[in-house]
Amino acid sequence: MKLPDSPCSPAQLMDSLVAQLPTGADVVVPIANGEPVQLLDELEARASLLDSVRVHQMHALRDRPYLHGAHRGHLEHVSWFLSHVTRPAFHAGGCHFAPANFSEVPQLLLEKKPVVVLAAASPPDRLGYFSLGVSSDYAAAMIGKVPFVLEVNPLMPRTYGSNRLHRSEVAAWCEASTELVEVPPTEVGPVDRRIAEFVADRVVDGATIQLGIGSIPSAVATLLRGHEKLGVHTELLSDPVVDLVEAGAVTGSNKRAYRGRIVTTFALGSRRLYDFCDRNDAVVFLSVDEVNDPRNIGREPNFVSINGTLEVDLFGQCASETLGSVYWSGSGGQADFARGAQYSSGGEGFVVLRSTTDQGRVSRITPTLKTGAVVTTPKNTVDNVVTEHGVAELRGRTLSERAAALIAVAAPDHRDGLRRAATEMGLGEPGSR
Repeated sequence: MKLPDSPCSPAQLMDSLVAQLPTGADVVVPIANGEPVQLLDELEARASLLDSVRVHQMHALRDRPYLHGAHRGHLEHVSWFLSHVTRPAFHAGGCHFAPANFSEVPQLLLEKKPVVVLAAASPPDRLGYFSLGVSSDYAAAMIGKVPFVLEVNPLMPRTYGSNRLHRSEVAAWCEASTELVEVPPTEVGPVDRRIAEFVADRVVDGATIQLGIGSIPSAVATLLRGHEKLGVHTELLSDPVVDLVEAGAVTGSNKRAYRGRIVTTFALGSRRLYDFCDRNDAVVFLSVDEVNDPRNIGREPNFVSINGTLEVDLFGQCASETLGSVYWSGSGGQADFARGAQYSSGGEGFVVLRSTTDQGRVSRITPTLKTGAVVTTPKNTVDNVVTEHGVAELRGRTLSERAAALIAVAAPDHRDGLRRAATEMGLGEPGSR
């Protein structure tokens, strides 16, 4: 691939790249703020010159016409995790969706033999190294295997880990200043705080935790500020971790790998979080196939995994990415971390959810999953299910014991109906199955 000398303008770079993209080319763009905004603007402006080119990306944060099928047959989008932007586009038939565990996405994309990775990056340091900033994800796993074209953004934090590229590893680069998308911390309500209390009570000092984004992880973090020697190993780094570091709760001194450091594969939150990551060698950004490998997770003792779900049936199956048969998000790393917590000595996995929806009229603990619902975390991997009514311990229990435990954490108004359903399913009497 012959591209202009760098640095050059986004338009000049894309003129050259588009002329060389073959029919059916696969292009990879990193997750969230790893997107090179102006390069994609220029790519879409030249969509009529393309033939069946597909852009692969997880969790796109910026809306674009091509996401909605505006350039079908020329330029199309493949989402590996639906966002608030790509969800309606997918439902309307504007883009494609590929389900996968986050840990497996690098290998699945490499098998497609992508032509190029288009990525945002920090400016090069004095030794000529760029970093992929707050996104490492699947893109970092492709360094040295696929040509990289970078959009150097002075507002992108310089971070450390396996997400660095030397000038010699970059096919071409341009410069463009774009504000990163911010996701402000979520307000915590009383129900989410109660759920968080049940989880936080089971986190021991010295544990290594996975915290995502949302009100329940935020609430858990608030309740952990008095803990000591916590470690962090998480796919998504969000603002609550900054709070824990500033409170002195997170030191990572008990971690087996990357002792004293926070391990993550991408960061998404406020500017405060991005500033925290900038030039902070206590935060290590690694490729997702390393961060989310259950074997790596399991090497950390007392690992605590916290993941949200949408619906749990009486067998313990969790539907976390669909509402019935309608896709809402994706698998992400939920199964990766649930399995990793099982491998950990003293580890615990928590699947958290509010017990009802629709103002209490609909139970999210159900006899069976809704018709067409996709199982994200299978029953054999689910450890604890937590609602505002308590913790259902499922691991190693019989089917009837699991059903009884789940009914006990369902909303009181729905328990009688669940008991009747359990009896009809042969799950009502202890030892019946």
